[in-house]
Amino acid sequence: MKQGLFEIIENTPLTKDVYKMRLLGDTSAITAPGQFVNIKLDGLFLRRPISVCDVEGNVLTILYKVVGRGTEEMAKMESGTLDILTGLGNGYNTAPSGDAPLLLGGGVGVPPMFMLCKKLLSEGKKVRVVLGFNTKDEVFYEDEFRTIGAEVTVTTVDGSYGEKGFVTDALGEGYTYFYTCGPEPMLKAVFHAAKTDGQLSFEERMGCGFGACMGCSCKTIYGNKRICKEGPVLLKEEILW
Repeated sequence: MKQGLFEIIENTPLTKDVYKMRLLGDTSAITAPGQFVNIKLDGLFLRRPISVCDVEGNVLTILYKVVGRGTEEMAKMESGTLDILTGLGNGYNTAPSGDAPLLLGGGVGVPPMFMLCKKLLSEGKKVRVVLGFNTKDEVFYEDEFRTIGAEVTVTTVDGSYGEKGFVTDALGEGYTYFYTCGPEPMLKAVFHAAKTDGQLSFEERMGCGFGACMGCSCKTIYGNKRICKEGPVLLKEEILW
């Protein structure tokens, strides 16, 4: 974990309430896709945990949804610096992925799939990505995944774009392993529907973000684990629902 100041170099809307922010700073502590950062905002006691979407050199990209006071303040920022803790969480392990991994992202669970997708493609894997949203207006990053070489399917609950249904309706066949991130009901559905082993990234309310407060603990077959420290990525085989 490292703490440092990052300069905002871009902050633009992708949808009505999802923003893309690019920041310049020391990214050396970010070593795996699926890790997150914790952002300090003036006037707010707790930092805001945001998943890492991409890292290119010293440029960090995050995608965030405006859901409360903290992210509302972030959406207004056109320039300046942010105090950020980086390199938090365990991230995804690509070693067991096999030749044809399947990535499933739902809503704000989409961003960490991008850096993971890039890593798997760089390892020579054939990557298929399923992005799930409620409606057409919420869809983002479809083109970005295609541009880097992934096979992409988009699902919408109301059928207004892509395939109608949930990400589990587009699982298909032939994948060797799965990776997923999204709201817990989606993760639970993927857990039961997937035919292979996999890794699931959980979203929890966090206090400190680095394991000190124990506020985000969850039960696994190996005992309690802290989502911010031993997670946010857990193996399918250790999860208790």
